[in-house]
Amino acid sequence: MPLGDPMKILIADDHWVVRESLKQVTKSLSKDYRTVEAASFQDALSILHKEPDIGLMLVDLIMPGFNEFEGLRLLRTEYPEIPIVVISVHDDPDHVLTAIGHGVIGYIPKSADAELIKRSLSRVISGDVSFPRDIIEKSLNIASQTVQHQTGDRADKYLDSLTARELQILQTISGGASVSKTAELLSISAQTVRIHLGNVKKKLALSSKEEIVHFAIRNAEAIGGK
Repeated sequence: MPLGDPMKILIADDHWVVRESLKQVTKSLSKDYRTVEAASFQDALSILHKEPDIGLMLVDLIMPGFNEFEGLRLLRTEYPEIPIVVISVHDDPDHVLTAIGHGVIGYIPKSADAELIKRSLSRVISGDVSFPRDIIEKSLNIASQTVQHQTGDRADKYLDSLTARELQILQTISGGASVSKTAELLSISAQTVRIHLGNVKKKLALSSKEEIVHFAIRNAEAIGGK
């Protein structure tokens, strides 16, 4: 997340009520945050093209011109440096896990109340990730049955290189815990957690913290068995 200048947040949703609600939540976090609105995918792409200083994108998976995960894939390909948070009516594990697999840093169901949305946005703006814990727990069960074979070989090959503490941290964040919550649960400092995550990133040949979270979620069963 960019620091210094006020963050510019793009809110892409075809319902003005949703856009207004999200705008009010961001204002409650900081009056310095600037919001830009898009009512369609084409509008969003136009804004992204004209305003390269967008620091965060909140996007609905269902809006005109946006074909769910194909649109999300396009955004991650064309604008990989812009963090994306999905705001969706879907709260089933399949959608959450697929969105995570496409590299989003947050997933907020539209059924969430204002306080939960505020906490989630606060986490992602501070550089963390935010996924709904209850849905993640369901996702883990599905992941172990449906997608583990896609990354299982990699997990078996590399998990043995991790220390016991690194495995503990991976197991904790796979359940949706933030860096600060992980530190609290393991009785260590947040900086220590970040150092361990940096070591994990190198050992697993991953490129970002988001990839570490995705790997942890998809391989939670293997990690828990170590």
